[in-house]
Amino acid sequence: MTSVGALEQAELPADAVEVGRIHDAWGIKGWFKVLPHSASPEALFSSKRWFLQPPEKAAKPAFSGTVLLRIREAKEHADSIVATAQEVDDRSAAESLKGARVFIPRSSFPTAAEDEYYWVDLLGLQVVNREGVVLGEVRDLMATGPQTVLVVAYEEGGKPAERMIPFVSAYVDAVDLPGRRITVDWQPDY
Repeated sequence: MTSVGALEQAELPADAVEVGRIHDAWGIKGWFKVLPHSASPEALFSSKRWFLQPPEKAAKPAFSGTVLLRIREAKEHADSIVATAQEVDDRSAAESLKGARVFIPRSSFPTAAEDEYYWVDLLGLQVVNREGVVLGEVRDLMATGPQTVLVVAYEEGGKPAERMIPFVSAYVDAVDLPGRRITVDWQPDY
């Protein structure tokens, strides 16, 4: 039996991105269920090395610091992902990982196709309209079924506010990742 104590301590890579959380054990052979933070969890499938950190508010976490999991297999199952790792070979070990935060190096993400972007790359980008008016900064993204919506934070009268802009070609003119800017066909009073 492998215990969680046997997990290898590791340093979190500088480009690590939190991509999900371990929800619970799945089955009796050490599989565990992962709730991805993205509707398109390709990064979980592309990387065979996951870095785990304990949940922020765990009373007695099963491990401390950052540990490395060597993933044998990860696959979709209903509304989540299930995975198995070399270090986790029974249900008890899988249960002890409940709540753990899953990180993957950004460099392990599959290359996005042209005009496709990872949400994590859009966060923090400045949003400006065609006239050069700054509309705010991308604070979050929401999946609303057929499209994604940018949640853009700004200040109005000294108070924080948000505007929602559909992330579709009808409104988004350009995404400049190196320039950290998104240009949109949108007005401040929409």
